Amino acid sequence: MVSMGRFITFEGGEGSGKSTQINRLAERLRSLPSMAQVEVVTTREPGGTPMAESIRELLVTGAPNSMDSKTELLLVLAARIEHVQKLISPVLQKGGWVLCDRFMDSTLAYQGYGRGMSMEHLLMFNQWALSGLKPDLTIFLNIEPALGLARTKPRGANSEQSGEAEDRFEQTGADFHKLVYDGFCQLAKDDHERIKSIDARQNMENVQKAIWEVVSGAFPNL
Repeated sequence: MVSMGRFITFEGGEGSGKSTQINRLAERLRSLPSMAQVEVVTTREPGGTPMAESIRELLVTGAPNSMDSKTELLLVLAARIEHVQKLISPVLQKGGWVLCDRFMDSTLAYQGYGRGMSMEHLLMFNQWALSGLKPDLTIFLNIEPALGLARTKPRGANSEQSGEAEDRFEQTGADFHKLVYDGFCQLAKDDHERIKSIDARQNMENVQKAIWEVVSGAFPNL
């Protein structure tokens, strides 16, 4: 797969601030004179296309034990295939930039480290689903699970009032979230050239500044 654009993914546990920081980075990129003719797209996983958003609803709502871990994995992969083929790849092939809230590393952290599924199988399935696509840069917003989950409580209350509680993973036990966090840390250590860890305990402005330092360093022609 030939990718002419740039693909940046944001990873981290619940409440790490990915959505906020993706939007802030997108705004800054769009404001640059060098990016005036470049499309900057923000998206998320699971989701990003109508079909993938339908799958997302199955994955992020309901009880934590509402499906088998293998079912969960296959739904994640199905949503990713739709996302890559119908949104991400077309934008990249036109020279655009894609900023994505979660991607392949979340599968390794959640289904691999968290659910205990075979890492070898997950890597193979991801490679098959991605058709060779890989992020140019990954921002890991590093925050301990207890603090991150505490940040999600106001969000959860608001979504429950609207009848759209996306808290299936948040409801899973503390041991699971510790495994996921440890998984992200290990992935960042193993692939430190691509995955850059940023302390997400800081205030939003400092996190935003740290992200920009990483992005502008990775892409000096901005």
